[in-house]
Amino acid sequence: MRHTWRWFGPIDRVSVTDAAQAGAVGIVSALHHIPTGEVWPVEEIARRQAEIVAGGLVWDVVESVPVSESIKTQTGEWRLHVANWQETLRRLGAAGIRTVCYNFMPILDWTRTELRWSARHGARAMRFDRIDFAAFDLHLLQRPGAEGDYDADTRAEAADRFGAMDEARRTALSRNIGAGLPGSADGYSLPQLLGLLETYAGIDRQRLKRNLFDFLAEVVPVAEQAGINICAHPDDPPWALLGLPRILSTAEDYAEMLAAVDHPANGMTFCTGSLGARADNDLPAMARRFASRIHFVHLRNVRREEERTPCSFFEDEHLEGDTDMVAVIAELLAEEARRKAEGRTDHQIPMRPDHGQEILDDLTRSAQPGYPAIGRLKGLAELRGIERALSHRAFGLAATGQTASGLS
Repeated sequence: MRHTWRWFGPIDRVSVTDAAQAGAVGIVSALHHIPTGEVWPVEEIARRQAEIVAGGLVWDVVESVPVSESIKTQTGEWRLHVANWQETLRRLGAAGIRTVCYNFMPILDWTRTELRWSARHGARAMRFDRIDFAAFDLHLLQRPGAEGDYDADTRAEAADRFGAMDEARRTALSRNIGAGLPGSADGYSLPQLLGLLETYAGIDRQRLKRNLFDFLAEVVPVAEQAGINICAHPDDPPWALLGLPRILSTAEDYAEMLAAVDHPANGMTFCTGSLGARADNDLPAMARRFASRIHFVHLRNVRREEERTPCSFFEDEHLEGDTDMVAVIAELLAEEARRKAEGRTDHQIPMRPDHGQEILDDLTRSAQPGYPAIGRLKGLAELRGIERALSHRAFGLAATGQTASGLS
């Protein structure tokens, strides 16, 4: 795989040079300062590329070109925003970028109740606590109709949890859940969030799916012309939040999306952390099923604290969560081998070590939550070790004429 590293631009406390020292060969970045819905200026794309090249790497993947709420709801200036998304693809393609990640999550992107939760040995990790989230929804946000989304036991636990919170914890919980995309300056106050929720009135899962498929029908042909593969990131966490539908949470969700616009340029970002928060998602099987349409990979691990959906979970070390990372990487390497056998020059799948626990000097660096230097370096080293071991084993089997069945 092609080892990449997410970089949030000059504001990032972790530099491109740091990423190169960690073993990355490419950068995943975006222009977070450009307002959602606007065309990315050519000079800003060139500036970001120059900043990355100055650090010794190249810009491999854009994550993300945000999809506006207007596009998701098909209201307001949504047609203009689609046209602007198309033009941004053309400009990125002209700049040599071949992979663009996006998501179609309503209002909230990845959602955590704690951004720096105390894990083992003093490390810090991101965490989603379903009772804390229910306490936020029911007692802080006070969303109309929220009571109907939780069972009696959860409502009772949430009331007790909320009553035990001091004002500082309540403020932190609201801030953590209302945070915007990592790297952006966006974020929502409680009144703003309630107002945005009203814009989704009447939009259920089927309607949101149709809006996604309409969007893809417009942008996939442009992506193909620009030489770009676009890839949809899964919902994080992969279940409904705040009464909002989620539509890319399971294997069947992706099967429907890929079939709706059945073109090689329309693919998925295979995120083992997001999908792994559901016990009913078989990640090695999903990697095998969608292998030809996986354009980008996020390798991270979560530890589910319950086997229900929704559940509480935290961001574990890359090899220590509930996902069998060896089996997943084996499937991805098999797909790369298939692509290489076809003679494709793009057989390498870009991957990045997603998230990471704050350890050692990360604890004082104050990097973006989930994106520390040393925690990700550790994760990349572990993942690279698995990849190298599996590749050598496959080579040895091939040399003796054996098959690689049971490689994982």
